[in-house]
Amino acid sequence: MSLMKTLCDGKKSLRGSVAVAAISSALLLAACGGTSVSSDNGLSDSEDIHSSSSSPKVESSSSVILSGDSLEESSSALSSSSWSSEGTIESSSSSEKEPSSSSSVELNCSALLEGETGWSWNVPKECRFNPDIAYGTMIDSRDGQTYKTVKIGDQTWMAENLNFDPGQGGSGDTKYDWSWCYNDEPKNCAVAGRLYSWAAAIDSVKLATDADNPQDCGYGKECGLALRGTTILVQGICPEGWHLPTRAEWNTLFTAVGEESTAGKFLKSQTGWYNRGNGTDAYGFSALPAGSRKVDGDNVEFLNDGGYAGFWSASQLAANVAYRMYLSYGSDYATLSYDHPNNGFSVRCLKDL
Repeated sequence: MSLMKTLCDGKKSLRGSVAVAAISSALLLAACGGTSVSSDNGLSDSEDIHSSSSSPKVESSSSVILSGDSLEESSSALSSSSWSSEGTIESSSSSEKEPSSSSSVELNCSALLEGETGWSWNVPKECRFNPDIAYGTMIDSRDGQTYKTVKIGDQTWMAENLNFDPGQGGSGDTKYDWSWCYNDEPKNCAVAGRLYSWAAAIDSVKLATDADNPQDCGYGKECGLALRGTTILVQGICPEGWHLPTRAEWNTLFTAVGEESTAGKFLKSQTGWYNRGNGTDAYGFSALPAGSRKVDGDNVEFLNDGGYAGFWSASQLAANVAYRMYLSYGSDYATLSYDHPNNGFSVRCLKDL
């Protein structure tokens, strides 16, 4: 009791010994009825906040950890919060506190998705993944973005849409700026990636300047990708070590999850699709209904977010049409058909073998 009396009377400094402080702080609070004791870093012992710069990871079916850009884009989705002992912010009924030294935030995805009957751009992408899937990760060295990956059969896919902005690619007169965020809202790219024209998806500038096998591809041009497949690997807009899948490789995916008539059900995300059109996401592909950008003469519009998803292939049918994979809220099918190269669709990259 002499130690307790000394501590309560303030005759021994807690700052004098880290070990004593760690052992006695709990006893001090109980015996003296005091408040949390400040540590040397300016935070209370009960609020020991650990900064984390790791990529977002799914904690459970109802919560995820956000960090970096995802935190910035998703902060508006947090209506209330409280500090936890592990340095994250947890959903609660208390007033909101802004994090001072932590870069990770825990979101209650169940609350964010409660009552959802369709698509919302305010729900972060982390809440759309299948919590029962053990995803891998990859980092795009071009911009440092981290993507979840998943192995399905013998293929390894990105489990989310590409969000690389090519900007003004190429050099000299061979420049392009052919990718967009839905509704031209930059924050939407953080949720569902970018929409690309086919020329941007295949990186027609890189193909044209390839010293070993130049290919003059793009709108109105029938090149070496014109067959119902392709004899060359097209990295396209994808990171190093990954490529834009061919029509044949999309068919391989369908076979791995069953068949074309049911593949859509297994590839679509579990939430976000209109009219109860959600999928089971049984394999972790987590396809989001990101819509498209349609061009009709001088008329350009963004369409069908919540209802449809389209993904370019590296395969061309003819000069003015290219293959893309298509999913709909109203069907279990995964369809490989063709579309106008100037329209904008999502890109999923496939890992090189």
